[in-house]
Amino acid sequence: MIEKTIIAYLNQHLSVPAYMERPEKNVPASYVLVEKTAGGEANHIASALIAVKSYAKSLVQAAELNEQVKTCMKSMVELGSVSRVHLNTDYNFTDPAKKRYRYQAVFDLVYFND
Repeated sequence: MIEKTIIAYLNQHLSVPAYMERPEKNVPASYVLVEKTAGGEANHIASALIAVKSYAKSLVQAAELNEQVKTCMKSMVELGSVSRVHLNTDYNFTDPAKKRYRYQAVFDLVYFND
């Protein structure tokens, strides 16, 4: 499950926690959420479209966290199971209804299934 690999990697390399879903209690001021939005596989080589949402107290902090996420995600190729990480797009994704600042970066990953 590539999401677990990404979350473990982000938790090792970022100063904020990474999750698959927002914690219900003790929500940190800054954190990232990882979501697999699409995927495929051929000959034990898998691909995935991964969205990483960066949350923070201010818009500028969310943007700065997004930059850290992009750098970290690109370095995932150092893992033997991940062969390609390509930034598809990133943008301000603030949630006006809940007044939460966030950025979203979308990546194309190619990786090997076990």
